[in-house]
Amino acid sequence: MLLVVTYSRAARTSLRNVCRTHEETVVRRFGRAALLDDTHHGAFLALRLAEKHDADVHVELTRPLNEFADVPDEIRAAARAYESRDSPSTPYHAFVRDTDYPSPSTLRERQL
Repeated sequence: MLLVVTYSRAARTSLRNVCRTHEETVVRRFGRAALLDDTHHGAFLALRLAEKHDADVHVELTRPLNEFADVPDEIRAAARAYESRDSPSTPYHAFVRDTDYPSPSTLRERQL
C-alpha cells in the first residue's frame, strides 16, 4: 500500500478530493493521511499530489504486518498475557517483573 501524508491545508483538501473521486483506490482515509492501493493508479494519484504540493506531501510504500511471519512468538505471547492480566491498571513494566516476557526497554531496542 501507499501511505500519503499531508502537511498543509491545501494538500489535505487535494487529498480529500482525490479520495472522494477515486474511492476504488483508497484503502483507508485518516484525515491528514490515506492508504492507497499499491497499483499504478494509486502511485499516479500519490505522485500527482506530491507534484502539486511538493514538500507538503510525503509518500511511503508500506506493507501490512503479518503477525505470524513478522512478530516473534514471545512478543505475541506477551501481548496476549498482558491483555488478559488480572488488574487492567497494571502497567506493562510492572506486569513483566519476575517473568520471562521481554522488558519495555528490550521491546524498544529490537527491530521487527
